[in-house]
Amino acid sequence: MAVLPDTETDPGPRPDTDDTRATAAAEPSTAPVGSHNEWDPLEEVVVGRLDGATIPSRHPVVACNMPPWAARLQGMAAGFAYPGRLVEPAQEELDGFIALLRSLDVTVVRPDAVDHGRRFATPDWSSRGFCNTCPRDSLLVIGDEIIETPMAWPCRYFETHSYRRLLKDWFRRGARWTAAPRPQLTEELFEPDFRPAGEGEPVRRILTEFEPVFDAADFVRAGRDLFVTRSNVTNRSGIDWLRRHLGPGYHVHEIESRCPAPMHIDTTFVPLAPGRALINPEYVDPDRLPAVLDSWEILVAPEPDPIDERLLGITSMCGKWLSMNVLMIDETRVIAERHHTGMLRALEQWGFEPIPCDLLHYAPFGGSFHCATLDVRRRGALESSV
Repeated sequence: MAVLPDTETDPGPRPDTDDTRATAAAEPSTAPVGSHNEWDPLEEVVVGRLDGATIPSRHPVVACNMPPWAARLQGMAAGFAYPGRLVEPAQEELDGFIALLRSLDVTVVRPDAVDHGRRFATPDWSSRGFCNTCPRDSLLVIGDEIIETPMAWPCRYFETHSYRRLLKDWFRRGARWTAAPRPQLTEELFEPDFRPAGEGEPVRRILTEFEPVFDAADFVRAGRDLFVTRSNVTNRSGIDWLRRHLGPGYHVHEIESRCPAPMHIDTTFVPLAPGRALINPEYVDPDRLPAVLDSWEILVAPEPDPIDERLLGITSMCGKWLSMNVLMIDETRVIAERHHTGMLRALEQWGFEPIPCDLLHYAPFGGSFHCATLDVRRRGALESSV
């Protein structure tokens, strides 16, 4: 993928200034990569980019997460650049989010800007790209290891190339860098004539077990315990691959989801603090959560505030529960969408300190605060969640 000129002032990876500091848990860490959960104090984060964003190439694994009318529109526009009327408000909000993170003393680094509209090919198929707006999908941080994930969307096959500058820098400074087996993404991976479940029907998923695939955003971390949802981009083989790779020191628990088009856990089940998790009442039955969560306080997300902006309703790639897609700065402070006042009030009532921010117009590009980031360093030690 061709690297584009940078469109903003961005120094790239910053030199590590913590080398002379103590390594106690109360002090910033010196390791380039180190994050064990979703709530330890955030030190460094990757934030995605909108540059070069391209409407995903037509494929059943993309269309299966959309209503039929939206899938038809997406198919007609596939491969074209996102229009400016979508990019510009999203960019303005993204710039404000980055400024907020830096005001909270969080180091922000960015992937390279690339032309996602360039066509590429494997021996079996060809595609154009998508975007690198959501680093949470393609990279998974477990402790001092960062894992490139084997994603199921063909248009995202080379997405991690835009992060290679960062990955090589972290590796040179001591991080462990792993790439999961690159999938073939041939027709054997996808159920033929797939259709999503109708109302009252059991959840169906488009993926077979032909090979391991998973998006990192189908996992959340709570120390030695990880939680995952099987989805239209994560199959059981992918979960098994990660479980075997991590070994006996970690436990991977599946969260059952009733989402009719499952994709990514961070609008379904969201750990917020030690022993506290937010759940989606439409998708999760609290009585069927893994036993490891028996001692946790389970917080039920309030109904999201309606979004009246018609264009956003048509172009969003996400459901209404994007209100849950929050980013923990530490186990008390949490960045949440300003529009969703019900969520802000609930967070306050639960004892958190919500920090309102605007990112509503990022939804056509795949998410909100949690999706748009990858926490590279959080200050804390590896612990069990129970």
